[in-house]
Amino acid sequence: MSIVSKLKIESKGVFATSIFYVVVGIIFLALLPITGFPPHIAIIGLFSLIAAYGMFTKRSWTIWLVVILFFVANTFSAYMLYYYLSKDYLQGLGVVAYLIFTWIATAYAATKRKSLES
Repeated sequence: MSIVSKLKIESKGVFATSIFYVVVGIIFLALLPITGFPPHIAIIGLFSLIAAYGMFTKRSWTIWLVVILFFVANTFSAYMLYYYLSKDYLQGLGVVAYLIFTWIATAYAATKRKSLES
């Protein structure tokens, strides 16, 4: 029996999106001590964990938080790519992957907004 059916989740996409936001939140919060505790990293991490909770429990406010995270992720990624891409290609690749997965998660949440509101 799969974990999705054990948790009684109707959609594997919602589960995958929730897992994405949990992983991003944990990674960003783990990066806090390494980067010198910048507040924007903490905010992205906390908002990601809250969005994961909202997606998992199908809260109506989740779509708004996902949209906020979309704009924050785009701004953060654009800054990181502009200033650090030429210095560290592996970091740039990670930022591009984060940006692509954020677009996918936002698009999925936008298409499923009616089911999140019920």
